[in-house]
Amino acid sequence: MLGMYILGIVFALIGFAVSAQLKSKFQQYQQIPVKDNLSGAEIAQRMLRENDIYDVKVVSVEGRLTDHYNPTDKTVNLSADVYHGRNVAAAAVAAHECGHAVQHAHAYSWLTMRSQMVPVLSVTSRILPWLLIGGILFLGTFPQLLLIGIVLYAATTLFTFVTLPVEFDASNRALVWLEKTGITPPEQHKLAKNALGWAASTYVVAALASLSTLLYYIMLYMGRRN
Repeated sequence: MLGMYILGIVFALIGFAVSAQLKSKFQQYQQIPVKDNLSGAEIAQRMLRENDIYDVKVVSVEGRLTDHYNPTDKTVNLSADVYHGRNVAAAAVAAHECGHAVQHAHAYSWLTMRSQMVPVLSVTSRILPWLLIGGILFLGTFPQLLLIGIVLYAATTLFTFVTLPVEFDASNRALVWLEKTGITPPEQHKLAKNALGWAASTYVVAALASLSTLLYYIMLYMGRRN
């Protein structure tokens, strides 16, 4: 158990550092006006139109860094700062989320796989913590319980790695479009790329943390069996 706590602390610190840097970059880039004074909502709507996507709505949602694309109801959900923002950070985020809409329209395989995993993981996530706790407590008498937990946790870890190509590809689509349209001129384009790079880093840290935790449970299971 001590090893898991140490592992958790290490990745929590890394995650905190990356998250803090991400927020710092976005606050910095929110001070830089985007070309033509376009808002995040206007940029999103334009990117959708230019990709021949007319059945996706752009809406504003509460919170900060709550931006996401919902393939179920086909909505690009932008936080208020991004929806109304007329700056490099808002442009980068809005275009990134529209990148997911473009993926959906073109049946991007990784996004399709990720979407198919969501319903299953939403159910297993409710029982997974109890399986792992029970598996550790009763490892000596009922090791199969931890094994079931490991299998389900492996599915969760797989999901974090499937998310990586989805996020990186959405950012690439966004950056290509922003550069092509000239919405972010060369100097601003570097900032947009940097902002999306830090955002992607949070997903990388999450995936590595999940993999490390999975390996810990596997070693715990194998060690007790031996």
